[in-house]
Amino acid sequence: MRVVLGALWMITTASLAAPAPLRFSISDSWAMPMVQVENGQPTQGILYDVMASLATQLGLPARFQVLARARIATALLHGDIDVRCYVTQAWLDDLPGDYAWSVPLMVQRSVLVSAAEQPITLADMAPQAIGTVLNYRYTGLAALFASGRLTRDDARSEEQVLHKLLAGRFQYAVINEWTVDRFNQSLPLGQRLHKVAVVDELNLSCLVRNDPNLPVQQILDTLQRMKMSGEIDEIIQLYTGQIPSAPRAPDKN
Repeated sequence: MRVVLGALWMITTASLAAPAPLRFSISDSWAMPMVQVENGQPTQGILYDVMASLATQLGLPARFQVLARARIATALLHGDIDVRCYVTQAWLDDLPGDYAWSVPLMVQRSVLVSAAEQPITLADMAPQAIGTVLNYRYTGLAALFASGRLTRDDARSEEQVLHKLLAGRFQYAVINEWTVDRFNQSLPLGQRLHKVAVVDELNLSCLVRNDPNLPVQQILDTLQRMKMSGEIDEIIQLYTGQIPSAPRAPDKN
């Protein structure tokens, strides 16, 4: 009995001593080089490396929850995740709850891609459906969607959008520039997709729940150090081969 009680005491003590994991959201719509998911868990990619490094520097274990994009805000609100990265306020409408924003960590450049190499301006596009990702918000196309000139043909992930474009389901798709560059590496030269217009460029950050049980300021300070030291840019360059753009200055009202 004493042996059993001793073992239980040791297990309980170890459990109490173990720090709670830092819980990150992973959108199931992301593709490489942002993240690769295998058997329900991320294994590599820009965002995986950034999140894993953040947790390591804080001395906390990392836990990743792969969720549909539409469920991430609810998971934050209910306290099921602690940190949401690769997000901008332009994508959120009155997000309920109390949150803190990190400094801008990277720039997303969304581009219009096509199988045909023919540059086009967004204003000159004929009415048509274009490839988009379900629940993604495209600020650079908002007016064209609102007017009905463009309509969405949604897929669940960025990779599915690009496969539908290759199959001729639509003439154009809007996608993260890094994603299409990575996708093109798997295609023969004659089949590669072409970037024909820039849709928008947005500063992306991490969002942290303001919870007294979380080291919120430490998280924000660590992310700032990772950005200022060049660590995040080095991760981006590792996966893209490109020197990342500096975050843009915020628009002045």
